[in-house]
Amino acid sequence: MYSSFYKLKTKPFQLNPDPKFFFNSGGHKRALSYLRYGLEQGEGFIVVTGSPGTGKTMLVKALFNELDSRKVVAGQLVSTQVDAEDTLRLISASFGLAHEKIAKATLLKNLETFFRTRAKEGRRVLLVVDEAQNLPLQSLEELRMLSNFEHDNKSIFQSFLLGQEEFRATINSPSMEQVRQRVTATFHLKPLEMDETKAYIQHRLATAGWNNDPEFTPEAFKEIYRFTQGTPRKINTLCDRLMLYGFLEELHKIDKAAAVTVTSEMKEDAAPVKGSKGKVAAPASVSAAVSPITTAPAQTAQERLNNDDLIRRVAQLESTVESLKKTLKKERALLRKAILLHLEMGEEAEEDLLD
Repeated sequence: MYSSFYKLKTKPFQLNPDPKFFFNSGGHKRALSYLRYGLEQGEGFIVVTGSPGTGKTMLVKALFNELDSRKVVAGQLVSTQVDAEDTLRLISASFGLAHEKIAKATLLKNLETFFRTRAKEGRRVLLVVDEAQNLPLQSLEELRMLSNFEHDNKSIFQSFLLGQEEFRATINSPSMEQVRQRVTATFHLKPLEMDETKAYIQHRLATAGWNNDPEFTPEAFKEIYRFTQGTPRKINTLCDRLMLYGFLEELHKIDKAAAVTVTSEMKEDAAPVKGSKGKVAAPASVSAAVSPITTAPAQTAQERLNNDDLIRRVAQLESTVESLKKTLKKERALLRKAILLHLEMGEEAEEDLLD
């Protein structure tokens, strides 16, 4: 919607990870280097952790773009709270193997056959497990057992484990000693710094065809960082709302005021209109101001009544105008939310079609 208004080629702040928007921050560059190192080693586990929204899934997609399918067969598993046997079924499904109503021994045999067949073709099998913090300990043990498969004294199965911060505690627990011995590298992904946040926003805008319209002021960048604390997913959400706000308000400069307006909307739902419900009292300052007039000797009783009536009408008009302003602000906020909801539903529908 706002893309055409700002003459962009595509939406710059979509939530779905798109490798073409990958931003090589210091942390993401190092994390990607660890993943590449793990690929070169060809064995064991590489563990990458980070808070929600820091870009772990984007790392995986960026890595997948680099993979040579002639050398690596890659699968991805988004883990859930399942038992060890169901984990094996999910792994089998990620590589297109039969997995329903099959005994555990058969699942293991099929996976081993698949690994060895790929090895004879000169290819290795890589499994990327996203949301690894959800894996039960027994499932991690199953992954460790799969890593024991070899061909010509070389490992033929490797796992990358991506998880939230609590996964670090899981890996370091005493019961995970054998798994920990198979970990060849670990990296903890942190949120962006202030200067990286600005560069990240400009990078995504530039990738979408941005020509400095809208312009983001330094104060706007500071407000964005204050609200998001450098978490990429939060930055995307906020900036998407900012761009929509700019479109609806026909802004070509996003300043601190615009950023504060949107962050306030995101923190709380539109508050009900406060103020008078028809009963309007003249402000004390107004009453005091007319006091000399009402007590002036030359003023008749009728004039005083007319004057008081005028004051009440002016005060009522001012109250009505203020109420209309608040209502308009509320309706604009609701309109932005309705548009966002519509766009999100559209994206979900598109994903369902693609699936």
